Amino acid sequence: MLSTNIKKFRKKSKLSQEELAKKTDITYSTILKIESGVNKNPTLETLSKIADVFRVSLDELVGRKK
Repeated sequence: MLSTNIKKFRKKSKLSQEELAKKTDITYSTILKIESGVNKNPTLETLSKIADVFRVSLDELVGRKK
C-alpha cells in the first residue's frame, strides 16, 4: 500500500524518482527501495519528508484515509 501510494502521488505530481529524492533530501536508492517494496518500514522522518512534498497527511500517504 505504501509503495503504491508513493508512486501514485509522485506520478500525480509529475516527479521522477530522482526529483523526489532531491526534494526530500533522501537518497535515490532509498526512494527506489520504498517504491519497490524492499524497504517496508521507512523511518517516520523519511515518511514525513515525502508527505510534505506531496502536501498530504501521513495517514493519507500510508493509506489510512482518503
